[in-house]
Amino acid sequence: MGCLGNQAEPIVAVKTEYVEQRIPIQEPPKGVQFPPVEWFIITPENMEAKIAEIEASTGSGVLFAITPKGYENLAIGIGDLRRYIKDEQAIVGYYEEALAPKEPEEAEKEE
Repeated sequence: MGCLGNQAEPIVAVKTEYVEQRIPIQEPPKGVQFPPVEWFIITPENMEAKIAEIEASTGSGVLFAITPKGYENLAIGIGDLRRYIKDEQAIVGYYEEALAPKEPEEAEKEE
């Protein structure tokens, strides 16, 4: 009997169970394949010859131009994109390793 004639509370038992996460690891995305790009350096001295060469090979004399500073900015942007992708790969690798099933010996060492 408990205090004041009330029934005693049952004994509370706490049991901790470790449940292994079952999150499937997804396949990485297909790699990026850039098609080839042909670069031309156009100067005042070779402009007419290059335009004629481009017209002969493509049937069109349209050019896209970029300044040296624009090219530098493009290179910086691509470098930053590479850094971002590597950072994302590292994060994904971390979680894949954390979620990978552990060998019984490894699990015992951590406890």
